[in-house]
Amino acid sequence: MFLVTGGAGFIGSNVVASLEQAGQTVAVNDLLGPGDPKWHNLAKRRLADLVPPAALVQWLAGRKLDAVIHMGAISDTTASDGELVMENNFHLSMRLLDWCTQTRTPFIYASSAATYGDGTQGFVDDATPAALRALKPMNLYGWSKHLFDLALIDRFVKKQPLPPRWVGLKFFNVYGPNEYHKGHMASVLAKVFAGAKAGQPVRLFKSHKEGIADGEQRRDFIYVDDAVAVMRWLLETSAVNGIFNVGTGKAESFRDMIVAMFKALGRAPNIEYVDMPENIRGQYQYFTQASVENLRRAGYNAGFTPLESAVRQYVTGYLDGADRYR
Repeated sequence: MFLVTGGAGFIGSNVVASLEQAGQTVAVNDLLGPGDPKWHNLAKRRLADLVPPAALVQWLAGRKLDAVIHMGAISDTTASDGELVMENNFHLSMRLLDWCTQTRTPFIYASSAATYGDGTQGFVDDATPAALRALKPMNLYGWSKHLFDLALIDRFVKKQPLPPRWVGLKFFNVYGPNEYHKGHMASVLAKVFAGAKAGQPVRLFKSHKEGIADGEQRRDFIYVDDAVAVMRWLLETSAVNGIFNVGTGKAESFRDMIVAMFKALGRAPNIEYVDMPENIRGQYQYFTQASVENLRRAGYNAGFTPLESAVRQYVTGYLDGADRYR
């Protein structure tokens, strides 16, 4: 049995779908409160159990699992409740790490590209203590993930006990089905699709940086199917431990993504450029791109779905379909 924490969330529910469709037994740990739409992300899945967070420690007692896949977190980059974020993103991660260490259970967890901060240190997944300490996350979410990376690597360097398999995943800009509950944290594609289909223009930020055109701010966009494929490969490759970037290694612009969306709809692009709010201009990232050399050196040789093809799959298979859920 596999346990997926945050299994009703975006990436987590796609992981659950991949495992369940492969014939694996899966239990999910997540919170489904009043009015929470995340249950739709699991509605097609056959689950062994759905464990609320408050019952997780008791549920784990005496249990044998094939692996813990820890996707659960408060992932809102604007979150400001330090105690709540640290409890969910750091302390729970430490408890699961300890449990997996004691029970000799493989442990895969979600770190984040937010640990890289403004990108001035680059986006290389160098997990040495010196390289990690040089990173300066820009928000509470990124910092909470960074602290756990540091704590795990500290144990590794000191040769302290760890699970037989341990892998951290620094996800870049993941998009795809089942992200609809994320609100302002959903991908720009998910946020603008309904309006674009109704004939409204898509509004993208103007550039306030010399040499970069409006809408040409770039991100490493990775389709969720590719992100799950990386995770599944790492789960099944027993000789690999470490912290790895999960991106395509190719930065593309927000304009590229929106043009691909209109193409999938069979329409000419209808884009307007608006001023970026002044309060975010000083910390806005104009470029992110994952280094994937470490993943390749570890042996991962699968390709990544090109942006236009992935956007077409997302639009025609989900966003523009009768059933948006996987």
